[in-house]
Amino acid sequence: MDLADGCSHVNFVNILYVNFLNGVGDEMNTQDLNYYWKTVVDTIQDGVMIVNPQGTIISVNRAFEEITGYPKEEIVGRSCTVLNCSTCKIARNGDGCHWCVMFERGHLRKQRCTVVRKDGRPVHVVKNASVLKDDEGNVTGAVETMADITDLMDKETQIASYRRELDGEDRFYGMVGVSVSMQRVFQLIANAAQSDAPVIIFGESGTGKELVARAIHQAGLRSKSAYVKVNCAALNESLLESELFGHVRGAFTGAHKGREGRFEAASGGDIFLDEIGDLPLSTQVKLLRVLEEKVVERVGENRPMRVDVRIISATNRNLSDLIAQGLFREDFYYRINVIPISVPPLRERVEDIPLLARSFFNRILIKSGKKIDGISARALDVLISYSWPGNARELKSAFEFAFVSCPGGMIEADHLPPQIIGVREQSATPPLPCTSLDDVKRQRLVEALERSGGNRSEAARFLGISRTSVWNQIRRFGIDSGGFD
Repeated sequence: MDLADGCSHVNFVNILYVNFLNGVGDEMNTQDLNYYWKTVVDTIQDGVMIVNPQGTIISVNRAFEEITGYPKEEIVGRSCTVLNCSTCKIARNGDGCHWCVMFERGHLRKQRCTVVRKDGRPVHVVKNASVLKDDEGNVTGAVETMADITDLMDKETQIASYRRELDGEDRFYGMVGVSVSMQRVFQLIANAAQSDAPVIIFGESGTGKELVARAIHQAGLRSKSAYVKVNCAALNESLLESELFGHVRGAFTGAHKGREGRFEAASGGDIFLDEIGDLPLSTQVKLLRVLEEKVVERVGENRPMRVDVRIISATNRNLSDLIAQGLFREDFYYRINVIPISVPPLRERVEDIPLLARSFFNRILIKSGKKIDGISARALDVLISYSWPGNARELKSAFEFAFVSCPGGMIEADHLPPQIIGVREQSATPPLPCTSLDDVKRQRLVEALERSGGNRSEAARFLGISRTSVWNQIRRFGIDSGGFD
């Protein structure tokens, strides 16, 4: 049976459902089988297309019509080249069965390509195809399936765009900020990273002190060595010393074997002591020795071990008040407070809120996979007006809440947590006139150029970006840098 010799559509489809025929029984006639087979094919969610050896389309299913926009009565009888597949390869050699490379190969597996709909719109699909042969091995045609992956491709493109934005020039080792106060923090981080002196980071809860500590490590001379974090407030005194300095077997009940401490693990790198204001006085004394002599002793052992570790600490408490209360050693304070870095609260860098909002939005969007289009202007206005006692951590939580409460489309003010919406009417802080990312960038660039007298290199240093970025932004925003000389 050769379709090139004019076999009917029913006979050709019989090739496809021959196994179906064998499994049904003799009591069902061909007309019934054709009806059931058509039902099966139209139930399939992927598009199905059957062509003869010359590439003429002789049958399609309902999903194919929906994907391509071509009704069956319009597409059947036309060449499959009407779909303009981006990967089809023609091999016209005069042999009727080899007009298409796929006929030579015999099959096609999971090939991504685009086809063109009737309305001219491209559709991303994954194709599978197989050549069909009769009992004598003669090629009688081919069957091809196509799955519409346009939504998947759009999402991949969107994710790639978001990732480029997350790696953009407004970021500094994972931190976002164009405000003057944050640019100063970035400059201090860059300077501290080139030193081995102890660093202490001050800031309210949720301001990103841990991000600062990690940035110092990543930008520093010890970046290729270990970075170890210890939360000093999470452990009691005995466990904390064992965690920091290690212990030997039998040092205390339950110490069935020896264990190295965090200082040993961090040797050659940096150790981050978070919430250092909660350290017991006895542990402060031992840490003072580590700072002065560069040695540690495991709990239950008197043998000192040398360690090469730079200490980065952080606290949200007022250490001066703790010293006055006798809860913090003054000598220890002066040893850790060599390079202090204060991270400003979010309410003092309002111009960074649009950037942070966009950053958190993109991160949660990628993670959740939910179809949310963006943040409405009114919702952004509410975010800018709020005082953020929980700082950036609270802002991130607000977006996690909004992604749950928003059914789709734009995140509106009503989708934000109740405490943020409720404060809106009482807030005395007027919204910034510039709330878009481009407005904030332009405003910051103008301020930097004013401070530098138009010197682009100096402006780049103020902003923490390259001179090329400054030049690109000057052209993009149409700023006359000569006016600052």
